Amino acid sequence: MILKLLIYSTISFLIFIFISKISYKLNLTDKPGKRKLHLKLTAYTGGLALSLTYVLAIYLFKFSSPDLDLIFSISFLVAIVGFIDDRYNLNPGGKLSLQIIPIFYLVALENLGLSQIGNYNYFEIKLGVFSLPFSILSVVFLMNAFNYFDGLDGMLGFATISTLSILLFLMHNDNVKLFLITILIPILVFLCFNLSIFKLPKLFLGDSGSLLLGFLIAFTLIYIAKQNIVHPILVAFSISIFVYEFISINLIRLLNKQEIFKAGRDHLHYIIYKKNKSLFLTNILISFINIVFFIFGYLSFRFINPVASLFLFVFFFMIFFILRKKM
Repeated sequence: MILKLLIYSTISFLIFIFISKISYKLNLTDKPGKRKLHLKLTAYTGGLALSLTYVLAIYLFKFSSPDLDLIFSISFLVAIVGFIDDRYNLNPGGKLSLQIIPIFYLVALENLGLSQIGNYNYFEIKLGVFSLPFSILSVVFLMNAFNYFDGLDGMLGFATISTLSILLFLMHNDNVKLFLITILIPILVFLCFNLSIFKLPKLFLGDSGSLLLGFLIAFTLIYIAKQNIVHPILVAFSISIFVYEFISINLIRLLNKQEIFKAGRDHLHYIIYKKNKSLFLTNILISFINIVFFIFGYLSFRFINPVASLFLFVFFFMIFFILRKKM
């Protein structure tokens, strides 16, 4: 297995090299602008390289669950949707419509949706007839929450790694653990390009990458919860920073009578970066916040009960929102 992971890492690196060279030749690049921090043309095709690597994983690794293979397969279509948006700058309606098609397929036709969101000893939250709309909206929500975090070099990569690290800590299922590792390795390779380590050609994730990662994490969490591998409240704590920030920033924009879908520099990572002027510190701090939220959630789940963890999740959001509003 170690040999396969080494081969997977090497091929992943070669795919990124190939995609970066092709992208600059075909001018698939993002131009600098008032809202953007980069100063030169940068290829936005990191997501396409990720998706090709994940398709490779289906053939290189034999996951015992066909659902996991299916998640990787359909994620390629999500990356294509994001690439179209990067290339032609779709309006919010068109973008959401294209996102929903692969999500609907997995939830409605492949039964990869949630029927309940946890047993809390005193009560169980069953979704019943709301299973389909709740599952679809949850995935759309998380995909766009991930998209919100793609603003600074390394930001979404580091934040996603914090979530994957939490899930690997919780995981006792070897098959899912391997699946998580195959998601993680190409992200680490991407960061080498995104941060231009060893003078590698610079790449951005683009919408193809941010939507892809959001899609992958969303359906991985649904699979984990559906198979009763990890309790849903712990699954929720693994993405707390994404959930809290996405809800907070949209509520703040609504309160300030601003457009929800308009791009801006009011995201948490921009605010933190403005104060410390360090990409590394900002990336580490955002990831650290996510892990700290999880630690408190995990301890309350382990040593008290799931209900305490559920209430703590809501309480942390309230505190987070108050602090964000002051910012």
